[in-house]
Formats: sequence, C-alpha cells, structure tokens
Amino acid sequence: MKLQGILHVSLLVADLARARGFYESVLGLAPDPRRPDLGYPGAWYDIGAQQIHLLALPNPDPVEGRPAHGGRDRHVALAVDDLAALRAALDAAGIAYTLSRSGRAALFCRDPDGNALEFIEVKNPA
Repeated sequence: MKLQGILHVSLLVADLARARGFYESVLGLAPDPRRPDLGYPGAWYDIGAQQIHLLALPNPDPVEGRPAHGGRDRHVALAVDDLAALRAALDAAGIAYTLSRSGRAALFCRDPDGNALEFIEVKNPA
C-alpha cells in the first residue's frame, strides 16, 4: 500500500454564511455545486485537484486559547501565487495574520471559526 496524496481537508464552522463570506469574498474561492445533501449544511471548494470542505457542525475544540501564530497550531497549508495580493485582501477585510517565522514567503491567518491557514507563495505550482 502507498498513500497517493491528500484529496481534501474538512474544517468545522459554526456559521456557514460567515465562513462562506471569508472563503469566497476574501480568498476568492467558488463553491463546488456537486456537493450532495449530507444531512447538514456545508460547502466544498476546489483548489487544484484538492478540496476544502466546510462542515457546519458543532466544534468540540475550544476556539479561545489557541496559539497566536497559526504555525504552532494544527493548520492547512495552501499554495498561493501572489502573497502580496493575499496580504492586501486580508488587510482590506481586517483579518489579522502573522508572517512565517522560517523566513520564507508565507503567512498564517485564521478563518472566522479559528481554523489556522498557512499560505505559502509558490510562483509555479505543480
């Protein structure tokens, strides 16, 4: 057996409309209309050959008390082609972020439900 890759990551959200506002308006993602009725609200977003799944379900984890820097918390790392444009979008939306402490072109922010996201600038994603 050999693992072939990561197909999607699921994130819990308390308020689907608020979460969709972040993922669609700030990050510019479009929802995948093929998401079936799973018995609870949610949204799927295609990112290359992978997806982010938002699940509108109760979150068993505390939102408060998480590390200020998302790199010290569980997080999803996403490739972005223009980190400066992302920073401008986050600034315009009033969303706090921290720069990567490794020195590479990357930043961390949290979505409205406290999920940590890392964005790494990749000029020519594979």
